[in-house]
Amino acid sequence: RPWLKTRGLLALRPHLQCRAMGAEDEKKDVEMKEEAEEKVKEEDAEMKEAKEEEQKGGEEAAEKEAKKSTEQETDAPEETRAKVGPGVVGLSATDATLNVMPTAGNKLLMPLTEGGFQYLLAGARATAGVKAGRYMFEVRIVEMHRASDVQNNQQGKVPMPRNLIRIGLSEAGSSLILGDGSSQSVCFDSEGFVIFEASRKKVSQKFGRGATVAMVVNMDEASPNANTISLFKEGVRICEPQAIPEQLRGKALIPTVTYKNVTVQVNYGPRPLVPLPFSCHMLSCAAKADVDVTEVAKPSDGKFEVVFPVGLPEQGYFDWVDAFLEKHPDYIEISDRKLLDWASKSGLWRPKTQGHSNDKPDMKFGIPHMDDLSVKRVLSHIAPTTCHNFIVPELKANLMADERKEALSKFPSHDFKRVAAVVVGEPTAEYKAKIQELILADKKEKAASERRKKVAEEERKRLIEEKRKKADEARKAAKRKRDGEEGESKEEENEEEEAKEETKDEEIVVELTDEEKALSYRKMPNPDMTESVLAKSYADFSVPSREDGFDEVTFHWQPEGEATKLLKDWILSKKLTQRVEDLKPGESFKEAWTKWQKSLQEWRKLASDWKDTNKRKALLAKRAEAKKKEAEEKGDEAPQQEDPEIDIEELDVFAVQNVCDVGNGEPLFANFVYEDWFLLSTRYEIHLLLHSFKKDLNDSDRPSFMEKDLGFYYNRYFKKAFSLKSYNAKDLAGLIELIQDTLAVNKETSFLEPVLGEDTPITNFVKLVEEHRRDRQRRLDAGDETAELKFPRNAPAPPARQPPSGSWQGGSSHRAGPPAVGSRGPPAARGPPSHPHGNSSQYSSSRSTYSSSSAQKRAYTPTGASSYSSKQPRTSSYSGGYSGGGGGGGSGGVMGGAATSAVSRAASFSRLHKHMWQSGHDAPSRQPLFLRTYLHGAPQWSGWPCVPAEVSEAPPPPEAAPAEAAPRSFSASRRQKHKWQLGHRTPSLQPPLRFT
Repeated sequence: RPWLKTRGLLALRPHLQCRAMGAEDEKKDVEMKEEAEEKVKEEDAEMKEAKEEEQKGGEEAAEKEAKKSTEQETDAPEETRAKVGPGVVGLSATDATLNVMPTAGNKLLMPLTEGGFQYLLAGARATAGVKAGRYMFEVRIVEMHRASDVQNNQQGKVPMPRNLIRIGLSEAGSSLILGDGSSQSVCFDSEGFVIFEASRKKVSQKFGRGATVAMVVNMDEASPNANTISLFKEGVRICEPQAIPEQLRGKALIPTVTYKNVTVQVNYGPRPLVPLPFSCHMLSCAAKADVDVTEVAKPSDGKFEVVFPVGLPEQGYFDWVDAFLEKHPDYIEISDRKLLDWASKSGLWRPKTQGHSNDKPDMKFGIPHMDDLSVKRVLSHIAPTTCHNFIVPELKANLMADERKEALSKFPSHDFKRVAAVVVGEPTAEYKAKIQELILADKKEKAASERRKKVAEEERKRLIEEKRKKADEARKAAKRKRDGEEGESKEEENEEEEAKEETKDEEIVVELTDEEKALSYRKMPNPDMTESVLAKSYADFSVPSREDGFDEVTFHWQPEGEATKLLKDWILSKKLTQRVEDLKPGESFKEAWTKWQKSLQEWRKLASDWKDTNKRKALLAKRAEAKKKEAEEKGDEAPQQEDPEIDIEELDVFAVQNVCDVGNGEPLFANFVYEDWFLLSTRYEIHLLLHSFKKDLNDSDRPSFMEKDLGFYYNRYFKKAFSLKSYNAKDLAGLIELIQDTLAVNKETSFLEPVLGEDTPITNFVKLVEEHRRDRQRRLDAGDETAELKFPRNAPAPPARQPPSGSWQGGSSHRAGPPAVGSRGPPAARGPPSHPHGNSSQYSSSRSTYSSSSAQKRAYTPTGASSYSSKQPRTSSYSGGYSGGGGGGGSGGVMGGAATSAVSRAASFSRLHKHMWQSGHDAPSRQPLFLRTYLHGAPQWSGWPCVPAEVSEAPPPPEAAPAEAAPRSFSASRRQKHKWQLGHRTPSLQPPLRFT
């Protein structure tokens, strides 16, 4: 029963509780046992580690003792000689690159990393150089800066590694960038290489952040490691002693540090950060006799100096700057060319480009942080805050007063003495001697280069000949072996070595020519200033003065008066030869040019109408009506007599008052051909150009320009190219011979001059051309064939000849229509496109149509417009339609096919492509479906019925054509819908469809 079951469970409760408590106790015992075992294991591990550390320490001590016993360097004796004073040896505040940021009492060196500075190496030298004894100094990499990631538009190669340090020795006045290929320095780098000139040799392990590296310089002749340098990391030698190059021995070598994207701690003593296996004196505790201390001469007035050289292009400007820096190595150059040199020494590569100058070279490296000129921008702010003397060789900027003032404002007068150094005129004898040395050195280098090329070519030929001989001998030996002949003697002969004559390098002897000895300036590979920059700025060049803000203006070559006069004469000579890049046509030119274009268009239209018989009658009738009306207004009787006959060839052209009517309604230019119209335009255009140039420039020193700038100004004013080839002329003299009544050349100044005055009526140019035409005609009549003019015409190419109509058109009685869907027969051939020709009024945006006759051959007539008029857009259309048959003759085309109502016969697919190409289509594969299919009856396109609408402007059908064959076309909306369904991308750009 239920109550009995419950009672039994209650009776068992105490027993179950006891069992649960026992299980918990067992669990606790297990946990305690495991904890005890873990403690024992930990104690054993600690004891084991202690033993290992003790053993390791003993091994390290033993190793250190062993190394100490094998180390060739011995402990340095106590120095008893006079030592340099405390604080004398340290980092130089002036002998460092501008991106070196010293801090913590010149013990920490930090770099600039903004923009392109992250790719440039920083360098700093100590204030003392070692010339004897054995001394050490230390560096420690405190932190490594993360460089910017590679940008998407980066094309140039970034020098690796991103974080770098080099420690070594260099001569005073040499480059602060160690490892730049110079023979004036030797160094170790953090990658484990020793570097001298172009040689890099792996000698040690790498070192990075937190590593303390010591460099020992041993110049003690009594030491077994004399004239060597060694590297130690954390007090342990990591490379064998490296010999100091012969070129550097016997000189005072200054400890130098070069680094990039790292912060470096430099320690010159008196105590080392990490002791070496042997005792060695620190550089700050060196004996005075063993070191040369570089003393920085402080300016007397407490101001550093900034020099702004002022000179003329191509007159030795940059050679003078180089000579100045050679004499004054404590000056730092701030210029674009110096930035390029700095980047090159830092490992940045720049592709060679053309069209740049020494003053403003190409600064594109393909690296955005370098190309944005951030380095130059930061330097302009950093330089005035440092304790340096500067020279700023900006050729163009220093010649212009406004830019000089802007440059001076960056160097405050209370911190810097601002000096202008003018180098204009005849150089000094010292400078000329220096130039002669440079020219001679360039010639020697060129001769040496040619000799190296010659020797390399001879060596290449020798190797080829030697290889050929060996191949011949091998072939002969194989033949002898195959024939079984004994060739021991020949083999012995082949084994004999040929004596090679050793070619000794003879000294290259190069002498200067008399012409080179007379030179005062050296010709540089690149110009000092580009022509475009010079043309825009030379007129504003001036000699500096104290009014510009300079504290001192010095003239190194010529006195102030002569230098000023030379500059003025130079500017005047440039005005005669340099073009005006920023010249713009004035309003008077625009008005005259517009008037001329309108008159020329009217004249050409009138000439074209006069040649047409029907239009000529209309012109004469209009003229008679005008005379009658004029007489009625005056109250006179209308003239009854006809116009007198006038012999146009015997008429005095300059007595004609109206060039559009010589007296009988005929225009004076009625007989003009293409060459006459072309020369008419040329006469007036050059006349207008010369007068407009003088008025727009408004410079009395430059009333005109020379022949070399004619094309430039012609394009600037008329927006089209000028070419003497258009006149079949070899030079300008050939053109002047044709238009000598309009253009002349001044024999003294070589300027182009107009023959006619500015107020000359435009009709006079028509009279000049007519007179010239008559003269040529008289010469031709006399048998002088040279009088005939034939100018090349820039006319469009004639259309391709159409295939015979009989091959594409049949004689069936069906009505013409578009191709049926699924049919393989091509459409009927269309005639060649008609081109606008004749007078200039036909240069409108009208559309030419295809000829209605496919079999009749049409002669090609070039346009009569000037060859240098603007190119017209393509205006041909498809309004010519398709011919439905007709087999030939002039009855083909739109209406001819309806006369016979024939079904087109099948043609090959290649002929269809040829037809489409001849019709002017760019891509046959893009043509609509109706070019490949043929419909009978009403046009239907892909199941979409289109009801054609009547075209009111269509030509009437010929007599042979039935009435139902009238041409029809789609309405505009349906036409565009149809083209859209056929896959055209831009229906509005497609030609209109018209078919029968």
